[in-house]
Amino acid sequence: MTAMELIPGKQQYVSFPIYKLDPLWRRLPEPERRRGKEEFQGVVEAFQGRMIILAYSLLGIRGDSDFFLWRVSYHLEELQDMSAQLMNTGLGKYLTIPYSYLSMTRRSIYVEEHQKEDPDGHGSRLQIVPGQCKYNFVYPFIKSRPWYALSERARGEAMKEHIATGHKYQSVKINTTYSFGLDDQDFVLAFESDEPKDFLDLMMDLRETRASSYTIKDTPTFTGILHPVKDVLDLLDKQPVALQQTTR
Repeated sequence: MTAMELIPGKQQYVSFPIYKLDPLWRRLPEPERRRGKEEFQGVVEAFQGRMIILAYSLLGIRGDSDFFLWRVSYHLEELQDMSAQLMNTGLGKYLTIPYSYLSMTRRSIYVEEHQKEDPDGHGSRLQIVPGQCKYNFVYPFIKSRPWYALSERARGEAMKEHIATGHKYQSVKINTTYSFGLDDQDFVLAFESDEPKDFLDLMMDLRETRASSYTIKDTPTFTGILHPVKDVLDLLDKQPVALQQTTR
């Protein structure tokens, strides 16, 4: 599997399609379900060299969605082409997308003084390399208009407090991307961690910061568990333990 080549200094498109499976799919014959999953996985693998693609299961976590993909690309058209191919696989014909989020990376006006930028733009958040942790917590984020009416100095001071709170939780990595004009929200936040309890504590602490008081909306929230794409798809029709034992 070939990794996407990073382009120094170039912004990335970030996409989170959230999928829901039609229960009718589970009633299909097993060979048909298997072919559908193989087709879906094949499309994902065909695009792996052109973009970063990670798969997260939501089964047992949300009732309105079953899994999502985290995609990072330099070309919006590639995201569209991949989506079209996925939805025309045997599995894709039984999928709906109740949520979908689009955003881009960009230099932050708040964190430049807190970290140095390397030649690839990692310090400036132009380049994100996700998939470092088991869990991913994703949600859209909208700030109120009064927040943007504050002076640059006032917003900067509020964000210093916000950032300092985040730094207390070194086990949680934040990926902030921007959606202004591209989608309905202002930002899409993706927090990665191997410790869900640390993320919970972080979010409780952030609620008490001044910057948080200007938040209009930060839901829905998706708690995804990282798996290889094949394992995510196999979970969609995982056999009960008793049935597994009788079919060995």
